[in-house]
Amino acid sequence: MKEHIKSVTLVNPSFDENPKDNLIISFLDKTPLNIKDILKITKDSVLKDNNDIKDYLHVKNSNTKQYEDISITDLKDVIKSYIKWLKDRGVRSKWLFPDEQDKHIDEDNFYLVMQRVGDLIGINYLGTHTMRKTGAYRVYVQSHYNISLVMSLLNHSSQAMTLKYLGLDRESTEKMLDDINFG
Repeated sequence: MKEHIKSVTLVNPSFDENPKDNLIISFLDKTPLNIKDILKITKDSVLKDNNDIKDYLHVKNSNTKQYEDISITDLKDVIKSYIKWLKDRGVRSKWLFPDEQDKHIDEDNFYLVMQRVGDLIGINYLGTHTMRKTGAYRVYVQSHYNISLVMSLLNHSSQAMTLKYLGLDRESTEKMLDDINFG
């Protein structure tokens, strides 16, 4: 998915010029957070008192209602340039992703961005959850099918829930097996 989104900047360079969309996509790509939790991030939660970027984001998961520490070290440079971009434009909001009314942007606003990306790359099913699922599937495969790890990252309560989320429930697994030639 990340490669597809990067290709959007070749088709439409203006997409790459929007640091807000790029940072949200980076959070989707590099953290297990869902879009709802990403959009509610405040500046204080990513900035230290000296305005350096923190190593971890302490965030309440909207699904489990539990707090988690999520590493954001891979995002430091992107966050830093985005914060500068906001400052250069005189944006003074507590939210990392503010809208025009000084609230955080909502899922519907970002869904329109993902829809635009999908249109540009010819994918009609691209939504706000697509990258989270893609990332989870990548972890599943690259960890040699460690479903417990993926389950933990996604804060799922059962392996069955995680398998279904990944599209690997019993029905889809049986369908995949039907397509395999064992002969």
